[in-house]
Amino acid sequence: MTKINLHNLEKEKLNPAFYQRNVLVVAKEILGKVFVKKEDNKILSGKIVEVEAYEGKTDQASHSFNGKTKRNEVMFEPGGLLYVYFTYGVHFCANIVTGKKDEGNAVLLRGIEPLTGIEIMAERRFGKTGLSDREIVNLTNGPGKICQAFAIDREENGESLTNGKIYILNRPLISKSKIVETTRIGIKKSAELPWRFYIKDNKCVSRK
Repeated sequence: MTKINLHNLEKEKLNPAFYQRNVLVVAKEILGKVFVKKEDNKILSGKIVEVEAYEGKTDQASHSFNGKTKRNEVMFEPGGLLYVYFTYGVHFCANIVTGKKDEGNAVLLRGIEPLTGIEIMAERRFGKTGLSDREIVNLTNGPGKICQAFAIDREENGESLTNGKIYILNRPLISKSKIVETTRIGIKKSAELPWRFYIKDNKCVSRK
């Protein structure tokens, strides 16, 4: 299991330069990193195991493809912010903004393996603690589930990942042999692009 040093998190944060690169590079290299949300004296965290990349200029499935709007303006900021949107009138989705200013690129968080704060996540997702192994796997294995478990909504849209309550901890790169590349889920435009990446054999991937 990934170890979390709760007393030394500041030194482990990814810096802005990590995010301000090509969206496909960031999407692959963010696998295995640890997503953290600090709530008062509590730490909620999980290993990122599945993501999707969205590119603003050629990717018709990206929210930024048709240009900047009030809804997607965070995507056009320099990488290192959280872009949160509401979808299907049901749930929120959290994305990591990447690249340079005005590029409009982001990485959707699709699957997280919960590490700390599991009881808090369990109460939010299932209204109880003491989860079965199957329920723990189902805790954050989808974009809407992640936001519900971590209590992420519109208030977190635009949150800095380098200077705020939500951040990502550096961890060693996942080897290429353990990364699966496939097409994205639930889209109709640019559906042929193999821009979903996940850690092979991880139980918390939303769909194999």
